[in-house]
Amino acid sequence: MTQGLSEKEAKILDELTERYPKLEAVKTEILNAYERLRDCYEHDGKLLIAGNGGSCADSEHIVGELMKGFVKRRPLPEELQQKICQESLEHGEDLARSLQGGLMAIALTGHAGLSTAFANDVNGDMTFAQQVCGYGRAGDVFLAISTSGNSKNIDYAVTMAKAKGISVIGLTGKNGGILGKRADVAIIVPESETFKIQELHLPVYHALCLMLEEHFFKE
Repeated sequence: MTQGLSEKEAKILDELTERYPKLEAVKTEILNAYERLRDCYEHDGKLLIAGNGGSCADSEHIVGELMKGFVKRRPLPEELQQKICQESLEHGEDLARSLQGGLMAIALTGHAGLSTAFANDVNGDMTFAQQVCGYGRAGDVFLAISTSGNSKNIDYAVTMAKAKGISVIGLTGKNGGILGKRADVAIIVPESETFKIQELHLPVYHALCLMLEEHFFKE
């Protein structure tokens, strides 16, 4: 069993590299990224995520896996369910039964009003950095996704994250680019073509989400 992981968490990581043998080369980096995310959530932190194009879609995808049940149902704690029921006799019971536990994650790609206003008034390349400035707190994690590792708006956001004491996980490819050098943990998947890099990014972040769910939700 990988040191520091439960048996089930280690199995998720092992199965990832069994299904995608190329990812064996970055298995240690994936583990390091998981540990940073786990520690962030254990201290009530949050995850900020950003990327462009296909990586923008990946950012939204990751939020969907973390903020609701992925493979587990994640029922709310009994005490919270009771409080919800007390708040409304009409719909409290249905809410308490239906809502699921979440791990706080924000995709910086999904705020069109803010992004377009900042792009129009200031500088579009700095919109992610502005959101990291506004949302981020020391102890959070910024997951920066860039297939080349050289996206200017991502690099600006990394600078802001580091200035605020936010850990940076880079998910990239090719030679890692600027992001590969600046990230606290850089997962540089061993592919050079954009679509092939993206094809390996998805199983990596799915594994991270599965491991986090396994750690924080027992049902």
